[in-house]
Amino acid sequence: MNSLQRLALGVAYEGRRFHGWQSQPGGQTVQDHLEDALARFADGPVTTVCAGRTDTGVHALQQVVHLDPPVQRDLISWVRGTNRFLPEDIAVQWCRDVPAGFHARNSARGRRYRYLVLESAVRPALEAGRCGWVFRPLDGQAMQRAAAHLLGEHDFSAFRASACQALTPVKTLRQLDITRHGAYWRFDFEASAYLHHMVRNIMGCLVAVGGGSKPPDWMAEVLASRSRQAAAPTFAPDGLYFVGPHYDAAYGLPERTSAMDWLP
Repeated sequence: MNSLQRLALGVAYEGRRFHGWQSQPGGQTVQDHLEDALARFADGPVTTVCAGRTDTGVHALQQVVHLDPPVQRDLISWVRGTNRFLPEDIAVQWCRDVPAGFHARNSARGRRYRYLVLESAVRPALEAGRCGWVFRPLDGQAMQRAAAHLLGEHDFSAFRASACQALTPVKTLRQLDITRHGAYWRFDFEASAYLHHMVRNIMGCLVAVGGGSKPPDWMAEVLASRSRQAAAPTFAPDGLYFVGPHYDAAYGLPERTSAMDWLP
């Protein structure tokens, strides 16, 4: 086997049962389950590095990880063999060979998140945990005007969790699209990188604007304050999906998986 071989995997998961992505002593994280399944398939320890850590209750449509395999296997075997040992709410979607210098996190050009929110007088049932919920009507135009203040490079300290370990609060938000699909609102984010709870804190502010408790230009005031106390409460993780990173086309990694097709 080539000792410099590196593999990239695409992984989807439903995050409600897990304490986020990152390994913890209790073992009930996505990384713990994935590395345990990989080790059982490869008959040896396997360490993974992910493109973007997710919090408790957050789902992933295409988390990308890299690993240096201890054994040689066909690419499809890494998918099917690892899935044999994973719980039903985590599944490897694909596996590709990548150059030894590829890094799931550092090689990413950007990362995408999607929030799915149900607007309804009653709470969700079948979609519980898979969508957020608001019982007041939302004003899409007001939310779009508020979102426009956030596009570009800014200091996002007002949307940063106290436990955030990022070296700088300055990030570039490239996209924040808001669309309605029947009773559901979809919020699509793309950025170079994110602060801890940045998307959830922005969502709390967008819902405050959409529900009429704050005007659209209030978002600019929150951003300029650089103070978490100026922003709305953190929105629930229900309905937040890590859509996935994107990389240079030269790596040849899939941009989509079947897991993406069921969301409106």
